Amino acid sequence: MTDQRRALGEYGERLAARYLTEAGMVVLDRNWRCEVGEIDLVARQDDCLVVCEVKTRRRLDYGGPAAAVTPVKVARLRRLAGCWVEAHPGTGTRDVRIDVVAVMRPPTGPATVEHLVAVA
Repeated sequence: MTDQRRALGEYGERLAARYLTEAGMVVLDRNWRCEVGEIDLVARQDDCLVVCEVKTRRRLDYGGPAAAVTPVKVARLRRLAGCWVEAHPGTGTRDVRIDVVAVMRPPTGPATVEHLVAVA
């Protein structure tokens, strides 16, 4: 991955974390990794654990950011959510959901954030 792409992804994750916090969620973890893969953001909203995939794009050449979250990716996120819960016993959450935060960062103008709730 190039430095420019990495910086864009990190920017999107910072913006997504701020967006979720402002929406009343508590961010519990960022870039959590295990042998199955990585979760961009883990948050809590009331009694629900929210596993968030963040996708950031500059252009729409290959569709919007959320289009990159395929059924295969969603299945991996489900497995990762189980791994996170297992690694963090006693989190006090009953439900788990998968969300996508899609960030568009065009070359000019402000970034936009779209929060897709419970994609799986």
